[in-house]
Amino acid sequence: MAPHWEGLNEFLSVAEHGSFTQAANKLDITVVSVSRRVASLEAYLGVKLFHRTTRKVSLTDEGELYYQRCRPLLAALVDAEQTITQSQALPSGLVRVTAPVNFGEQYIAPLLAPFLTAYPQVSIDLHLTNRRVDLTDTGTDVAIRIGHLPDSSLKAKRLGSRQLTICASPGYLAAHGSPDSPSALSRHTCLVGSNEHWHYQSSGKIRTLTVSGKLRCNSGVALLDAAKHGLGLAQLPHYYVQAALANGELVEVLTDYRVDDEGIWALYPSGRQLQPKVAAWLEFLADHLPDQQLRTSTSASMGAR
Repeated sequence: MAPHWEGLNEFLSVAEHGSFTQAANKLDITVVSVSRRVASLEAYLGVKLFHRTTRKVSLTDEGELYYQRCRPLLAALVDAEQTITQSQALPSGLVRVTAPVNFGEQYIAPLLAPFLTAYPQVSIDLHLTNRRVDLTDTGTDVAIRIGHLPDSSLKAKRLGSRQLTICASPGYLAAHGSPDSPSALSRHTCLVGSNEHWHYQSSGKIRTLTVSGKLRCNSGVALLDAAKHGLGLAQLPHYYVQAALANGELVEVLTDYRVDDEGIWALYPSGRQLQPKVAAWLEFLADHLPDQQLRTSTSASMGAR
């Protein structure tokens, strides 16, 4: 028999929100219209889809089965419509972006003005935080993440790489000596960031060790300043320390144990047509990040959070 679409959108909305009122608000129609269309669908199917009380709406067993079967079908239909309508659309609308604080300030923020000039119908909401934001829960379109990506359903576009560097001031090294192996770090004062486990490479494998010291701070800028003032050794990404290394304020140590470069990624939700505004932002990031280490631009479908 031919598919019956009437009331399906209202049914799915009520099932997802657990409320006829919230479904009506979401669909921008009246509660009466939602109730009437769901009742019509129930009459067509010959089953009751919801348990209704004055305080709660819940799916019946039949309703749960129907919901599980229909939800991907409607999502596919929406995706097909978006594919057609957006194929000719200019990038427009709000793009929500999150990025680590220092990397975002140093590399992402300077790109906002040229991007918004190039795409006047797009706006950006940039949230800088070192906390891992859940893209689905927050409605975030793109997250910039650095390092290993745990498994998830997100898609990842590689923007480049970063290098972790262990370094200290010349004054600290003159007073305390330079460590000749990772195990020697236990005899040194280490400046600890949000992660007390430092990474190094030995025999072709990435290894970790726990460090300690009299300063712990989740700000790379603060750790950089402490290292330059001779308070201890720090392990920081290259974009924090490259200027200080170049002018002699800091000296890299344990170069033989330096870890391979870590990926810098743009993450975005999978399972739907990429909106023009998001595609434009991803392409702009890949083309305009200034540091040569960040110029690699390859796409991958892989795990991330």
